[in-house]
Amino acid sequence: MAAAAAACKRVVQLAVNSGLNFAKNRGFVHLYSTHHYRHISQLVQSDGKSALLVDTLTMVRQLEAQGIPSKQAEELAKVLNDSLKNVTHSFVSKSEMQKSEMVRDLNLSKFKSEEQSSQEHHFSMLQRETEKLRSHIEKMSSELRYEIRAQLEEIRAQLEARKYEIDKLSNTFTAQMEARKYEIDKLSHTFTAQLEAVSHTSRAQLDTAKSDVIKYCMGTLVSISTIGLVLARIWM
Repeated sequence: MAAAAAACKRVVQLAVNSGLNFAKNRGFVHLYSTHHYRHISQLVQSDGKSALLVDTLTMVRQLEAQGIPSKQAEELAKVLNDSLKNVTHSFVSKSEMQKSEMVRDLNLSKFKSEEQSSQEHHFSMLQRETEKLRSHIEKMSSELRYEIRAQLEEIRAQLEARKYEIDKLSNTFTAQMEARKYEIDKLSHTFTAQLEAVSHTSRAQLDTAKSDVIKYCMGTLVSISTIGLVLARIWM
């Protein structure tokens, strides 16, 4: 167990010294050897996926040179090779990345086109609805103006009829007032004439009564004077 652990430790150290240097170009992976080992080159399989092939023979010889038995060295090299293959599966090749970018750009372009088409369709629908609403508003405005004009004409006709009735009543009332005034003036003249006649008659009667009273008084005075003279003669 201790020997296996030591062997594993040396294999890991070997893998670390051989380190994976992933280039910035997508999908290309190289393993550089710091101890003058062979390069691990990138190969493209027939299915389009990339795989890393390790020079297992050299690795086995190096492990054997470090004191690891041949069988264990082969097993460790196989395990390391499988591990490197599993690592490469987690990365995407440059062509796959380009393909993914192309699909993404295509989807983005399609989305933009669909979005623009949707916006244009929505704008067209909105414009049609706006035109329809404007037409409906103009129609309602025209109908409202016609109704208002008809109502105003009806009100104007009613006002004219009322004005005619008022003028007619005013003329009738004026005629009646003129007739009443004429009757009042006539009655006033008649009353004045009657009053003047009564006054004249009363004045004449008063003058006659006054003359009669004066005559009566004078007759009375004459009678008294005569009686006085008679009595005076008798006493004398």
